[in-house]
Amino acid sequence: MHRSRVRAVGIAAWPLSDQPILGQMGRPVASETHLVHRSRWTKREATIGSFVDIVLDFVRNHQAWAAPIVFVLAFGESLAFISLLLPATAILFATGGLIGAAGIPFWPIWSAAAVGAFLGDWVSYWFGIHYHRQIAHMWPLSRNPQMLERGEAFFRRWGTASVFFGRFFGPLRCVMPLVAGICEMPKLAFQVANVTSAIVWATGILLPGAFGMAWLR
Repeated sequence: MHRSRVRAVGIAAWPLSDQPILGQMGRPVASETHLVHRSRWTKREATIGSFVDIVLDFVRNHQAWAAPIVFVLAFGESLAFISLLLPATAILFATGGLIGAAGIPFWPIWSAAAVGAFLGDWVSYWFGIHYHRQIAHMWPLSRNPQMLERGEAFFRRWGTASVFFGRFFGPLRCVMPLVAGICEMPKLAFQVANVTSAIVWATGILLPGAFGMAWLR
């Protein structure tokens, strides 16, 4: 039996069905439910875009705050719980362009990004060491339990290298330090991978925009 839901706006209401909407020649185009989900996703993207624009405008108009903001973004991008919620990568890429376009000094921004990334992974590793698999029940990781499973499989296959390379893959970036802590990876080996990957990551995310825009000028 077909099931429908009713959505009300003001005093009007109509059924929101899962039946496909028919286009030309009677071919199904999309269900109403699909269109609603797509609309919600579009609104989410618009919200993220607005947040990115606000941060970039602030950095452009308050250049003295550029390094602290980049530090916070890099730290959040590397911190297990915040990384899933913060669109830091897009902002940091764009900040690289601002460095070249607005003449903001590169090295303080680069240092802030590298240190923030290093500390974010270090704190995540500490959480893994102290909370072990209880991490899987903490929000927002509790909504994505498969992420830890994939991270652990990647870690067991590649060992220390997984911490280094995990930083450069979005789905793994937020979980590899946790997994390293959960699996009790030696601290020295972790920190070597953490430091080197943070330096390479900060360079890769800022350098293209900074020197690309400077070259175009």
